[in-house]
Amino acid sequence: MNYILGVVFILTLLFLINNFLKKRQLIKLRKHLNNNWGKKKENEHYNFYVISKYFNNNFHKDKAYHIINEKSKDDVDLDEVFKFIDRTSSKIGQQYLYFKLRTIDSINNLIKFEALTSMFQNNKYLSISCQLELSNLNSNNSYYLEELINGKQLTKPKFLWLVKLSTLMAIISFIVMFFYPIIGLLLVPILASNMILHYKNKNNIGYYLNGAYQLTRALKVSKSLKKRNEISSHFKDFTFIKKINSIQFKTEFIAFEKNIDNEFLFAFWLVAEIFKILFNIEYLAFYSFVGAIEKERESIENMFVFLGKIDVAISTASLKSGNLKTCTPIFNKNNDLKAIDIKHPLIDNCVPNTINLTGKSMLLTGSNMSGKTTFIRTIAVNSILAQTLHMCFAKEYSAPFYKLFSSIRIADDLLDNTSYYLQEVLTIKELVKASENTYPCLFVLDEIFKGTNTVERISGGKAILKYLNKIQHTVFVSTHDIELTELLVEEDYDLFHFSEQIENEKLVFDHTIKTGKLKTRNAIKILDLYKYPKEIIVEAKKVETTLDK
Repeated sequence: MNYILGVVFILTLLFLINNFLKKRQLIKLRKHLNNNWGKKKENEHYNFYVISKYFNNNFHKDKAYHIINEKSKDDVDLDEVFKFIDRTSSKIGQQYLYFKLRTIDSINNLIKFEALTSMFQNNKYLSISCQLELSNLNSNNSYYLEELINGKQLTKPKFLWLVKLSTLMAIISFIVMFFYPIIGLLLVPILASNMILHYKNKNNIGYYLNGAYQLTRALKVSKSLKKRNEISSHFKDFTFIKKINSIQFKTEFIAFEKNIDNEFLFAFWLVAEIFKILFNIEYLAFYSFVGAIEKERESIENMFVFLGKIDVAISTASLKSGNLKTCTPIFNKNNDLKAIDIKHPLIDNCVPNTINLTGKSMLLTGSNMSGKTTFIRTIAVNSILAQTLHMCFAKEYSAPFYKLFSSIRIADDLLDNTSYYLQEVLTIKELVKASENTYPCLFVLDEIFKGTNTVERISGGKAILKYLNKIQHTVFVSTHDIELTELLVEEDYDLFHFSEQIENEKLVFDHTIKTGKLKTRNAIKILDLYKYPKEIIVEAKKVETTLDK
């Protein structure tokens, strides 16, 4: 009796200690979330292979208004922008944020997202409470839930009927054995054959194991979030919870394997394993689970999106609460682009710039290192954020609801035997094709056709830029070719430039955009400042003077 009381006392003590440690950890996590509200994540590792899987595998994106393609993603450093804006608390939210950042949806859905974001921005306590729940899905294994939605589905083996027959024989033999013990010998070959099936199937179970375990956890978090009236008022359909709940037992049975580091270390598990093998319990349950997952894929994705939307909305609310000035964009149908004090989020102490284009495009000239390319990237990045998260890093932003296409980073391809110029031709051809549609496009180009000779670069560039600049489109192009300013000023292009000054033998850039065309050069000045031989500087200036004539 005393032994039993001792065991009960120890178990109770362990329970109380465990409960105390969990509460302490929860308090610590809440404090951490409070202190880091509005701040960028620190020491976060980003594996874009798994972060991008929901976007890459999702067939729904084909129905979207626009997709930011790989070229434009690389041109505007969207992965780096993602790292800055990511304030999500779960891996599901992280995957959904990446999907959202590259998938431009309708304006109506964007307004609904803004309402959800505003709710969290105005209720920090609710945001932190939801972050605590979502943190239960922050292990790297949570990335695997996506595989239950978009992963390759296993097909049931054709010999499944033989497995069921073997199970029936095992059950009959096991029962009859108690009356006729000799029949028990039949269990030996049945057990041997079933063991082969059982362990051969472990690889298949391993494929689903992480996803099944995360499905159970995600369902629990979804139920908890649904109980909050503020959240349930923004989501009308929760039938996915009921449907996934109906397969929860199968899910937990498969996921139970996840909690066993080595099943042969536990005597009770060994016994259970023998029974699972003898009666094909795990094998049959697994394919029943696979069938249930296939049937409820839509419900699982609805839960994924539910959790993702909440996490991304909280992340955006946190982002808006940071130190950088943000605004809510306004979309117009007049092909007018107005941005007041717009900034690039990745540049520390970024100089704000203001631009106002009314039915026109921009031709931007400037010295080396003055900020031309950074500025056109700033416009592109903020247009993406405006149309995906309904926010911009500016005091004011108004523009059409664009489809973005770009040609900024060009590289030759040795493996594909493609030259720099040909790669430019192929890239810009995509922009030309896109310009033939009626929806408003934002075309962003840096140093068009710099892979060819001066005469054809200018003539070809002028023709392309004129063609792209249709009434519904906006073109931002940066160039060193001053000649283009003369050729395009009559083609509805407003001229702007960046410039510099030399102070104490150093180039000083103010990174402030100015109207009109550039009237100075700095390439030879830079050679001189970096102590190139005088002969080179003199010769260069002589040739420059000759060419200017």
